[in-house]
Amino acid sequence: MQQKERNVTQLKISQRRRALKSSAATLALAMMAVPAFAQTATAETPAAAEEDATIVVTGSLIKNPNLVSSSPVTVTTAETIQLRGSNVAEEVLREIPGIVPNIGSSVNNGNGGASFVDLRGLGSNRNLVLLDGQRIAPAGLGGVVDLNNIPLALVERVDALTGAAVTTYGADAITGVVNFVTRKNFTGVDMQVSSTLNEQGDGFRFRTDLTIGGDFADGKGNAVVSLGYQKADPVFQGNRDISINGISSFTGNAGAGSPTSVPARLFGMRPLDANGRPVTDPTVANIGNTQVAPDGSRAIPFYQDFNFNPFNIFQTPFERFNMFAKANYEITDNIEVYGRGMFSKNTVRTIIAPSGLFAQTVNIPLSNPFMNANIRNQYCGFNTTPGGVNGVPTYTPRFTQAECDRAATATSPTDPNYRTVRVPVSRRTVEAGTRDSEYTTTLFDYTAGFRGKLTNTVDWDVSASYGQSENIERATGYLITDRVQEALLATNPNTCLSGNALCVPLNVFGPAGSITPAMARFISADSTTRRTTSLTQVRGLLSGDLGVGIGDAEPIGFAVGAEYRDYAAAVLPDDFSERGALGGGGGPTPRVEGGYEVREVYGEVIAPLLQGKPFFENLTLEAGARYSDYKVRAAGNPSFDAFTWKVGGNWEVTKGFKIRGNYSKAVRAPNIGELFSPVSRGLTNLGTDPCAGSAPVNNANLRAVCIAQGAPANLIGFIEQPAAGQANAYGGGNPNVQPEKATTWTIGTVIQPAFAPGLAITLDYYNIGVTDAITSPLPGDSIAACFANLTAASAASAACRAIQRNPDTGSFDGESNGLPRPLSNLGRLKTDGLDFNVSYSTDLGFAKLGVNGNVNYTFRSLFQATPTDINRECVGYFSPNCSFTGSIQPKWQSSLRTTLSFDLVDVSVLWRHIDSVIQEPLNAAPLAQGGDAAPFFAPFRRIRAYDYFDLTGRFNISDNLTLLMTVNNLFDTKPPLVGNAAGATAFNSGNTFPSTYDALGRRYTVQVNVRF
Repeated sequence: MQQKERNVTQLKISQRRRALKSSAATLALAMMAVPAFAQTATAETPAAAEEDATIVVTGSLIKNPNLVSSSPVTVTTAETIQLRGSNVAEEVLREIPGIVPNIGSSVNNGNGGASFVDLRGLGSNRNLVLLDGQRIAPAGLGGVVDLNNIPLALVERVDALTGAAVTTYGADAITGVVNFVTRKNFTGVDMQVSSTLNEQGDGFRFRTDLTIGGDFADGKGNAVVSLGYQKADPVFQGNRDISINGISSFTGNAGAGSPTSVPARLFGMRPLDANGRPVTDPTVANIGNTQVAPDGSRAIPFYQDFNFNPFNIFQTPFERFNMFAKANYEITDNIEVYGRGMFSKNTVRTIIAPSGLFAQTVNIPLSNPFMNANIRNQYCGFNTTPGGVNGVPTYTPRFTQAECDRAATATSPTDPNYRTVRVPVSRRTVEAGTRDSEYTTTLFDYTAGFRGKLTNTVDWDVSASYGQSENIERATGYLITDRVQEALLATNPNTCLSGNALCVPLNVFGPAGSITPAMARFISADSTTRRTTSLTQVRGLLSGDLGVGIGDAEPIGFAVGAEYRDYAAAVLPDDFSERGALGGGGGPTPRVEGGYEVREVYGEVIAPLLQGKPFFENLTLEAGARYSDYKVRAAGNPSFDAFTWKVGGNWEVTKGFKIRGNYSKAVRAPNIGELFSPVSRGLTNLGTDPCAGSAPVNNANLRAVCIAQGAPANLIGFIEQPAAGQANAYGGGNPNVQPEKATTWTIGTVIQPAFAPGLAITLDYYNIGVTDAITSPLPGDSIAACFANLTAASAASAACRAIQRNPDTGSFDGESNGLPRPLSNLGRLKTDGLDFNVSYSTDLGFAKLGVNGNVNYTFRSLFQATPTDINRECVGYFSPNCSFTGSIQPKWQSSLRTTLSFDLVDVSVLWRHIDSVIQEPLNAAPLAQGGDAAPFFAPFRRIRAYDYFDLTGRFNISDNLTLLMTVNNLFDTKPPLVGNAAGATAFNSGNTFPSTYDALGRRYTVQVNVRF
């Protein structure tokens, strides 16, 4: 490989290995910056050195070789990425201390075909992802960049910065930025091939990249193109011992799956006597939750959940083709034209258990050909007055036995004896196969611009860019609910009452296999949803220094500029998805189209105040401000503006000891989803329903509330807990939301003692607070708002009546709206913590030793959706409510890489530590305290501390050929067992948290790198 600074220089093997060694000289630049955040390069890592040795620091628009921002970055180098053997950027970032795992390759149910990063656990929509300091087209309505599209092969380093980034990069960078910096002026050929296989023989991954670059026009120009292909196979949960069976988080028992099972789960049934007739004794209760008996003879009390685990996956299948190219050409000595283009087409596939009727309320004729006499009698005999009349036990059947018998032979709706029952049915259609969603994302993003020198000390840069992302979801294996209803309206096994020649009568009362292929074909259909986003940008920047300084200090640096951005996004579902007709689809997919534009002006200044004085080796002050004007393309043309600013400083007391800090006022503008999404029904997570079971039977206030929310009085005492820990919820966007406001500040120190050459230490405190946060209540908030302090007046309260139950089951299933989750500007978020980094290198004589460690300690991470909701603490805890932005956020998290470099071989060990966590105390607390009153099974209430070790050997076979072999999870450490209701479905899967803990097991990677 060859790398061009100003002149082409051949890199030697020893130079390539420096990324595994510690160099205090260059770490001074990389670490004199922000809180130590990433696995910092243990190497000579030039911070975007340009041909005039000008340094560009992520977090500032000012370029100056002698000025370093008070909010600098730590660096994850290309070498670190290579050592991890990762296919996509999300897998690299997920394991960095201080980053909370978000949607990625370990998320199955809940993955929309994209991967995101969440700095500090406040949400992926509160940090920016940049490519070479510029925004690229986002994915979806949330305006968040899909990490699957980042071209890792050409990435030179990844800069992560916490806070103080809004004035530099604009709104959204509340918690910071992740900037992927690509190699500059690359010449030569670089080819990489790698493959990974789990020890259990599954999850094969393959990656190959080819990068070609060179100079042209006598060195005035340079062009580079990088092509890549990546592929990953699925890892099914049925192939791991921990996840073969669903396990209850509350009892620890196996068999805890979904009540949408096979044989079917039936509602509205009556027990039968010895003669197969309904029991008429009014003191005998109905059967609230039944299932067709194994022999198919009748409905009996529910006995068998459906084990969905084996169908689900720990690693989502992934395939990507990508191309990245950029070029620059010096038109004159002072003017350069440049451009960059990126194309990516990736496909992510999620696989979940078969579809079915999920408590779908249907009309079934009593003459349905697949309904036997016993089940018909149980439907007919259902007591419609289980509470009696005027306090007197009374038996009032749905239909008398005579009516029932006559209806059994009525084959036409015109027959006066024809009767139907309107009842919920849950039946897993295993005959139709799994529910697969294939998300194919095609992205292109290109930039063109001119830059040059206005004077010897002032540069200018004008550019424009456009990017577009299209995500097409193709869902297969789903039932179409209205076709199911049509197929149930049948009185013979061959034709449907609708007269539709294509309709095949459906048997929901039989065992697995009773739904024939013809039946399955009629009730199933593919569904497609298209999601598009686009981003147009125009930017002008003037930067440099004023040529004068304060006293004898360096000149004052400055940057001023203006920027225009136009965002547009749309979700275009087909009819099936838009109507919510997909069985097990989670609800309707609303049609959304919207956009907004923003015009901004901004400026920054860095002023050295004192240099080379006693106790003031260097004292520098910096400041910045940005004004933003937003216009939303909606009715009434709403608009809003925002002003952000920052101040910061560096005080190098003496050589080797520095104090730094910054303070900023930031904003986050509402994204298109938050502005334009209509209110619709979806799924959330809820472990315990206060109305379920016997609780409301003898509690008058609770009973009244449950009935006011839509539960039938005759089902009180028979309401079931949320199926598989999932409940319906409704919410959407709000065109009236305004920008969030945030205050962020950091203070820290950098120590590089002269008595310990090669040692560099940083310690930084960060504090991020968000007010007027755009948030929705968590499920626990909605439950607590109604049920925490019940009185006789609660049934009429707005908080209780906003909860809407299924009128046929009393639960949060079927087509009920469920729990309210309105969007507002009433939220508050708060987090603070410490980042510690230590890096050391030395020559041991027989080898070079390099050590780099990163530690994050988070004091708190608070979320409050509205002033009346719970101010919830989630650091060090896990629960469904504590999964509102991502997976688990431990208090302590660390990584330590130790490398021994010999002449031709490098050996590197990475040790990652995750602190112990416990069940969120509120989650197990009584309702009066805002809890769910449901502690987990005792062994599941705590997850012990975890340690993972990865071993890498790198063999420098020649100047052009390198071989790497990596063993991830060296000791095959098993993930924790917590059951299937310990967190949100996206992150608590397979009885564990696979985004936080390694569920794949030991795996082996071989990489070959060839350079010319």
